[in-house]
Amino acid sequence: MSKYLIGPWLALLTLALTPAKGTAGHAGSPDAFPRITILFNNVSHAPGLALGWGFSCLVESPEKIILFDTGADGEVLLANMRRLELDPERIDVVFLSHIHSDHTGGLDAILARGSDVQVVLPQGFPTPFLRSIVEKGAQVQVVEKGGRLMDRVYSTGPFDVGIVEQALILETRKGLVVITGCAHPGIVHIAESAVRLTGIRIHLLLGGFHLEGKKRSEIQAIIFRLKAMGVEKVAPSHCTGEAAIAAFRQAWGTDFVEGGLGASIALSF
Repeated sequence: MSKYLIGPWLALLTLALTPAKGTAGHAGSPDAFPRITILFNNVSHAPGLALGWGFSCLVESPEKIILFDTGADGEVLLANMRRLELDPERIDVVFLSHIHSDHTGGLDAILARGSDVQVVLPQGFPTPFLRSIVEKGAQVQVVEKGGRLMDRVYSTGPFDVGIVEQALILETRKGLVVITGCAHPGIVHIAESAVRLTGIRIHLLLGGFHLEGKKRSEIQAIIFRLKAMGVEKVAPSHCTGEAAIAAFRQAWGTDFVEGGLGASIALSF
């Protein structure tokens, strides 16, 4: 995975992501099975959590605890984590998909609770944004192209299609788990890129698919293409839109996975 300097003040901050001892499963109990927990979403699932427009989830990888995006509001994000008995100070890596505030708005609150993290973001974020992260004591890794971040964890690399965005890829025994923030570059394009990068089929495609307001024919065409690729399971939420979520639910049937706020999805590394 390529890294580069944003200026002399970042010279010491382009460190590789190295394994941390004893981090797997530490987001909850010490014996917690690796899983993805949805922390911030405008799509409801579990009661007692605060909804908000945006997306964030906690990923337990074999090496590190990864916060994928931070939602729009840090206080809401932290409140939901408390309700789910998840400790923000145990986050090792914050992976940002794209610059929009409904995915980055909670970052300051996370860094204030535990700034000893690495923030992984795609090339193209404004330099003042990167500088503000460093000034809070965190490290920055800028992703220039797709590749491995750590054991069984990849970035697709930045897609420069209007809005720069990257997706997170987890390699599991059942296939890839691909997590998208808003899928501005196109959910099919992201899925195809993940398969091309790794040579592994997709077990689960999760996150915002950016289909709100799309015509039924467009949604059906996307479903057809993902089915043709062999995507086994889907968990659409956030900006996917109610009509598209319903269409995915019908198309995948028992392989549709709930991806709303508070959902907990087990991983098989």
